[in-house]
Amino acid sequence: MRRSVLLATVTTAICGVIAVAATRSQSFKGEHSSLRPASEFAAIADRRERSIALFTEAGKVLQSPRCMNCHPVERSPTQGMDMHPHMPPVQGGDSEHGVAGMPCNSCHGTANAVTLGDRIKSVPGHEHWSLAPASMAWQGKSLAEICAQLKDTRRNGGRSLEKIHEHMTHDTLVGWAWHPGEGREPAPGTQAQFGELIRAWIDSGAMCPTQARKR
Repeated sequence: MRRSVLLATVTTAICGVIAVAATRSQSFKGEHSSLRPASEFAAIADRRERSIALFTEAGKVLQSPRCMNCHPVERSPTQGMDMHPHMPPVQGGDSEHGVAGMPCNSCHGTANAVTLGDRIKSVPGHEHWSLAPASMAWQGKSLAEICAQLKDTRRNGGRSLEKIHEHMTHDTLVGWAWHPGEGREPAPGTQAQFGELIRAWIDSGAMCPTQARKR
């Protein structure tokens, strides 16, 4: 009897977790599956307000699970639209490419690889697959904090605003977020739209939000 009750309790708990994850995933997809073009913000007369609005729109990409999964604070990647812990458990290590004996390329190749499984339909891959540097850890950060990190040359790899634009617009590892492989929801919009938002944000002064919600 006790065993049946315990089994029912565990089953209920598992179903609850799955339901919450599904709700979070559907909520994100419904709210952030597209991007407004940069041109739509031209009517905002105040330059500072326009700049902040542009970055907030770009934030739909920066704060999407597709990007956040590789920008963890705990230095262990997460997975899926619900950002659950990576399985098997892994760490970025000093190089952000995994620890000795279990580098990222143990499982991740130079391109997405289709599987024969029903649950995991593909294994993501890219020739430069790795975690983002610890200085670019975004999970749990507000959009204002992420903006400050992006602009800080001490934390962004010494990139100027122009180099940030180049990185966001043309880097193929960034671009993976829109081509994540079968069974995965891509980042909102397209990389070209994202790049245009970043360009317009820079041209309007690269202002950061002063208050922004955390995800």
